[in-house]
This record gives sequence, structure tokens and C-alpha cells, in this order.
Amino acid sequence: MTLSSTRSAVRAAGLTAALAALLCTTATTVSVVAAAEAPSARPAAVQADVPAGVTAGVAVFDRQTGTFTEQLNTAAQFRSASVVKLLIALDVLWNRSPDALSAADRARIDTMLRGSDDTAASTFWSNNGSGAIVDRMVTRLGLTDTARPPSTHPGYWGYTALSARDTVKIYRYLLDSAPAATRDYLLGDLRQSTRCAADGYDQHFGIAGSFNRPWAVKQGWSGFSSGGCTAPTAKAAEAAGEPAGTAARTSAGAEVVDLSRPALHTTGVVGAGDRSIVAVFTLHPGGTSYGKAYTDIGRLTRSLNVPGASRPAGTWIGTWGSGVRVRTQATTTSGAITTLPAGVEVLVGCQKRGQQVSQPPYVNDWWAQLPQYGGYMTNIYLSVPENQVPGVPVC
Repeated sequence: MTLSSTRSAVRAAGLTAALAALLCTTATTVSVVAAAEAPSARPAAVQADVPAGVTAGVAVFDRQTGTFTEQLNTAAQFRSASVVKLLIALDVLWNRSPDALSAADRARIDTMLRGSDDTAASTFWSNNGSGAIVDRMVTRLGLTDTARPPSTHPGYWGYTALSARDTVKIYRYLLDSAPAATRDYLLGDLRQSTRCAADGYDQHFGIAGSFNRPWAVKQGWSGFSSGGCTAPTAKAAEAAGEPAGTAARTSAGAEVVDLSRPALHTTGVVGAGDRSIVAVFTLHPGGTSYGKAYTDIGRLTRSLNVPGASRPAGTWIGTWGSGVRVRTQATTTSGAITTLPAGVEVLVGCQKRGQQVSQPPYVNDWWAQLPQYGGYMTNIYLSVPENQVPGVPVC
């Protein structure tokens, strides 16, 4: 049977209804973005486009003009998740050159910042005074919304309270005041952020997915069960300080910090000369999948006015299914680069014909090229009704 006759039979069996049901439950957005959108083409100030159900704190600071281009709930406290690793690293290097680090501590900082390794963070946390690390950095950097984890969870460094405006202060210190050796070392690690984190989560959401390099990022996630690259182990979750919890008051007593809703944060610097500092903190409704949160923070970050940012060319398209693999070639026998978080949006650069894939009731021989992953996925898992996606060029 030919591909065309197979698809006709499938349509007759109810493909339209199946896709309608799918598209009702899958976030799907298709938008074409210019390869290098000039910052001047955007309004001077754009309110962040926060997806429905998401609570967000946002700050974007333009270092060239010394002004904020985005401010939304900038003082709101969120549990930091892995963003606190910035403070842990700065504390280790306070009044100390990176060259003075032991080989073991240097390796820990590298894996903690590049791959967001939790074991390394826990070692520093335990060895250097736990919550006292946060207290010291609050004083040193003049932070106003940052506080050590609540007394009910003293060992959980991921429960440190942090805000978007304090995160901008942290990056401003690192960029403008820290010793050059410290700045270059830590930013060098943040520029080498790996797509797959040490705990198996795909951490190239938000800033890393929205803008072309140069960028340097420190991301954070909490409260999810699976993150795309691999399934996290119980040990990894425990090290991150992510038990099921309820809202608790920080030790500073200033504001309630939500410890229960899934959290996803993207922070870092963007553009030539590290022109813009971006901090986006988000909380999502209970039960939100990692792919949905990943998609929502991506849409929010792409809506921001970020001076100096260059935006990747391509079409953002939703996906469906779980365990969908990105491969080196347009075949199921080629090497797997990674797996996608279930239901995540992907940037498609072009499409081409390859091996025919069957996922009943669907059959498709078109494959999408994903420039941000450096590989291909079968079009069968793109949330569009056609085999060949309209408007996407042929490779």
C-alpha cells in the first residue's frame, strides 16, 4: 500500500477526530521568528506575556543604558531551586582566587554550574555552613529578598528564597564588581551549560532556547517527575532538596514562599558584551508536566524585551507523545542525541523526507530538523495535522 493510500484510509477511520482531541490537550504554537531581530524593532518596554495559570517574577536589566526593560513582580520570593548555586559558588570564591581551589573543589564548581550537579552543591552546603552561606551573601551583595531555607527544611538549599531583582544584583556583582579571575571562571562555566543536566533534566529552556549565543545561564527546576533526557533517580531528587511539601514561611519571615507548586526558573546574561541580565522565575499549577512548563517559560522568555539579544530562525511547533527521540539522521536506526520532554515545543528549522515511520494510526516519512538539538525528529510527533508542515522549508 502506498503512503498516500494508507493516509487516506487512516483519515477515513477518524484521523480528524483524533487530531482534534490531541490538539485540545496539547499546547501548540507556530510562529516564525527572524534570525536576528533588531532590538530597536521592539517597543521600549513590553509587558511579559505570562501564560495562563503561571505565576511569574521577571526582571530584564540593560547594562548598556543602566535601566530595566522588563519588571514584573520583581520582589516576589520564589524558592530558588538550583539558581542558589550562584551564591554557593561565589561564597566559595570570596576573597579567594579560582587558582587557589583544590582540584576536587574546582571540579565540583564546574559540574555544579555546567550540569547543575546537586551532589556538588550539597557538599559545599554542608562544608561551608549551610544557611550561613546565604546569610553571608545577603550581607555582601546587599540582597533584600533573599533568605536561607525555612527552619523546617534547613538542609534543603533549593528552598532558599530568591527574587528576580536580587538575581539581577547577583549577576551585576559578578559582571561589574567581582575580581576578573572569578568573573571569567564562573561565567565560563555558565557559558558551557550542558543540555542534559546531571539529574537527567533538559535544562536548555528559557534563555537558552529563546536566544542565540552568546549567553550564559543558570537554570532551576523543582517539583517535576521527569525532565526529558533521562528519568531522574530518587537519589538525585533527594539531593536537590525536593520532597513533596507545602507552603512555608522563610526564615526572614517577610513573605510566604511556595514550596509545593512546580517551579521553573531561567536566569543569565545575553548578547555581545553580556549586555542584558535576564531573570525569570515561574510557578506552575500542581501536576503540570515538565514539557508544559518548559514550553510556557519559553513563550514567556521570548516575549521579553531583551536588548542585544539575537533570536533563532525557525518555527516553534508543539509536540505530543513521550520518549520522543532526536536522532543524528532522518532514520530510526541513526544514533539518538537525546529525548524530548513530553509535549514540549521545539524550534523546527526545515524538514525533509527520510525513513517512513508508523505510529498507528499515523504513517509519515517526513522528518523535522531541530537546529537547537543538532538532529532530527519524525514529523509524526509534531502537533499538526499534515505530514509535511506548511510554511516550513525543505532542507
